[in-house]
Amino acid sequence: MIDTPARRGRTAGCPDAAAGPAAAFAHRLWDLKRRAGDPSYDRMRGEYGALASKSALSAAARGRRLPSWDTTWEFVRVLEVGLLGEPEDEVRARWRAAWEQARAQAGTPSPTPTAAAPEPGEPGVTGTPAESAGRARRRAWRRAPVAAAVVATALLAAGTIAGIEALRPEGGTEDPRAAVPPPLIAGDASEFGGDITVPDGTEIPTGTRFVKTWEFRNTGTVPWIGRYLRREGSFGDGDDCRTPHRVPIPRTMPGESVRVSVEVRAPDEPGHCQVYWKMVDGKGRLLLPGHRAVFFFVRVVA
Repeated sequence: MIDTPARRGRTAGCPDAAAGPAAAFAHRLWDLKRRAGDPSYDRMRGEYGALASKSALSAAARGRRLPSWDTTWEFVRVLEVGLLGEPEDEVRARWRAAWEQARAQAGTPSPTPTAAAPEPGEPGVTGTPAESAGRARRRAWRRAPVAAAVVATALLAAGTIAGIEALRPEGGTEDPRAAVPPPLIAGDASEFGGDITVPDGTEIPTGTRFVKTWEFRNTGTVPWIGRYLRREGSFGDGDDCRTPHRVPIPRTMPGESVRVSVEVRAPDEPGHCQVYWKMVDGKGRLLLPGHRAVFFFVRVVA
C-alpha cells in the first residue's frame, strides 16, 4: 500500500495495482477520486447523490474484493460524469468493460437475482466463488426478505432522484436494514415524476437564461402547503449557475402532481454545472430528509 495524507488524522492507502485484479481495479477508482478533488464518501452520497452506502464506496477503493457493478457505476458516475464532466455513455462503456475484465481475471461469478446478500461490513462487493458460496449457505434462510428490501430500496430511489438511474437488481449496494431518516411530518411522501424541461446533459450557451422544470407527485397523506425547493449545493467549472436560493412549490394535495420551476442563468465561461435542491418548509426545515436531492446538470458551451 502507498500511504497518502487523509482527513481527520486517518491514513488513506492507494491499493497496489500489482496485488491482483481487484486491487488494480480499485487503484483506478482511487486515482479517479483524487483527480476529482478527493471528495469524502459522505459528500459523494449526500451532496452528489451516489446511490451506494458510504461503506460500499469506501470498500470499492480499498481493493480487497471487486465491487459490484452498481457500486462501481455510482462511484464513477458522480466523479467522472458529475464532477469531471465526461460524457456519460462513453464513461459507462469504458468502465463497464474494465469491470468485466477485472471480474473475469478475478474469477468472480456473474451476479444473479438470487445471489446472497453482501456481508454487512462491506455491502456492494463480490468475493471469490468460495466466499460467495459460504455467504449463500449462511444467508439462505433470509434471502427472500433481503431481496424484497433491496427491491423496495431501488423503487424508492427511482421515485425520489432526478437524473439518476435507479439501481438494477444486479449486485447489492445498500444494506437494506440501514435506517432511513423519517419525514418531518408523519405520512409525508414524495415521488419524482421526471424532468419536464432541460434534460440532464443539455448544452446551454454561456450567459443564457433558461427555466428548469421538474414534476413531483404527493404520494403521502399530507397536503403540501407553504413549501419550497431550496438550493442545497452545487459543483462545476469556474463560475456557477445562478439561481434563486429557493423556489415555491404550488399547493399540492395528496395524490396530485405538481410542476416546480427555477430560473437559471448559465455561467459566462464554458464548462458544466450541477445544482441540488431539497424540499423545505417556510422555516427552512428539511421535510423529507430521507429523500435524495433533485438536481439539474447542464453543459455550458461558447
